[in-house]
Amino acid sequence: MDYKNAVKESRERMKKGIELLQSQYHGMRTGRANPGLVEDVRVDYYGSLTPLKQIAAISAPEANLLVVKPFDPSSLGAIEKGIQKADLGIQPSNDGKVVRLVIPPLSEDRRKQLVHHAKQLAEEARVAIRNVRRDGNKKIEQFEKDSEISEDVMESMKKEIQNLTDEHTRKVDEMFEKKSTELMQF
Repeated sequence: MDYKNAVKESRERMKKGIELLQSQYHGMRTGRANPGLVEDVRVDYYGSLTPLKQIAAISAPEANLLVVKPFDPSSLGAIEKGIQKADLGIQPSNDGKVVRLVIPPLSEDRRKQLVHHAKQLAEEARVAIRNVRRDGNKKIEQFEKDSEISEDVMESMKKEIQNLTDEHTRKVDEMFEKKSTELMQF
């Protein structure tokens, strides 16, 4: 890897950290029905664990209802079992064509637990971003030691990585604030 790609690689890795946090938040349960709640639930589909979103259409026709319509009607029982195994606190009901999931309202204590979990996920994302910064800075320092770049270039690249770190940390903070507000709404 040459020194020109060091900052670019750091940017890509930080971006992946943000995307991971987004997907984790997407699957977190709030008081309203969200297809993201079940789309990554693994279902035993002909002997292999398959994400629900690959074998069924998931919709939220009402604020507190999810409807899972399998592409293959014979997989209905497997979908129901997969949702039960996922232990989401939601009891699926199967009418022979679709699986319905009525989302019960969250208690105040459960909302606070979810906010605490969201905060932990945000902190993990911040740590991951700082680790990317550390790795990027180490690479840049090695390039300077190997005389591939000057000290001035090293300092400007470190500054660029720090700016990326600040920008991505801000995004994590914004995402956490938005999610915690969403979780605490009734």
